[in-house]
Amino acid sequence: MSAVVEATDLEKRYGETVALSGASLAVDAGEVFGLIGPNGAGKTTLVRALTGTTEPDSGAARVLGEAPTAIDRDRLGVLPQAFSPPDRLSARELLAYYAGLYDDPRDPDAVLADVGLADDGDTWYEDLSGGQQRRVCVGSALVNDPDVLFLDEPTTGIDPAGRRTVWRLIEDLAAGGTTVLLTTHDMAEAERLADRVGLLTDGSLVAQGTPDALVAEHGGSSRLTVETAADLEAFDDLEHPVERVERGRRGTPDGAVVVREIEPAEIAAVVDSLEARDIEYTGLSWAEPDLEDVYLALADRTELERTDRVGGSDGGDESADDLAQAGETA
Repeated sequence: MSAVVEATDLEKRYGETVALSGASLAVDAGEVFGLIGPNGAGKTTLVRALTGTTEPDSGAARVLGEAPTAIDRDRLGVLPQAFSPPDRLSARELLAYYAGLYDDPRDPDAVLADVGLADDGDTWYEDLSGGQQRRVCVGSALVNDPDVLFLDEPTTGIDPAGRRTVWRLIEDLAAGGTTVLLTTHDMAEAERLADRVGLLTDGSLVAQGTPDALVAEHGGSSRLTVETAADLEAFDDLEHPVERVERGRRGTPDGAVVVREIEPAEIAAVVDSLEARDIEYTGLSWAEPDLEDVYLALADRTELERTDRVGGSDGGDESADDLAQAGETA
């Protein structure tokens, strides 16, 4: 089966700034491909190269077997990261406007229902909440019933219930054969929606695979977090690696103790050990590795290096994506 979306060794520079550095991927028909990575990694530039709004310096991009600029636009749906439709149109009028750009569009009211705004069609865009506005924007990418859908951070600013509405919609579209490439900073979103995930850092895809495969390879071990001020020596009798968390992440308090490579059945032994030593603790939590652990393992080092550069700027690739978003090089 030939890929529906293909990028081969894409390179893109904006002056001295490298946006893409040999990025390659392939997405099959009906597949949802999630693109993750730090701010400024080149995700928006890659999406623009694949949709024909940015011309790469070298390499090749193909969608539906053609160059992005040669595709029948009725077959393509695109939601940019930054999208500001006219404020003084209602949600229904906006979707009707975008529907009018295509030969065989969907009914705007049906699209409103799909994005959970069936009761808000007459509300001016400027009077909608930020999350509702974003859902209208998602709808604008669907009015032509595209075969291939590009979504650049589709659920930014949408509340949890609305986010799940959009997730179900994307799942239904993929089940119906639509090919979807989406970018996101929400690891739960990527883990739920994506058949495969690609991690982009510094303009290159450094890892690709199913969420489960990436977690198995890069996610590390299960862990028990113990919120305690006790010294690490208090855990010396445990047959598990133990470390102090100096910089808390994902809700883990600074200074907590993490016991690695531990299964749920072994937690009682840790508790018994703490109580036998009269060690006080304020909380226990056990977790298996997930896609966020993969992201942190592969991208966090790059992010730290970027912020530690001279002048404290992480601007290299972020500036590149800002230029791409502004359409500096079409």
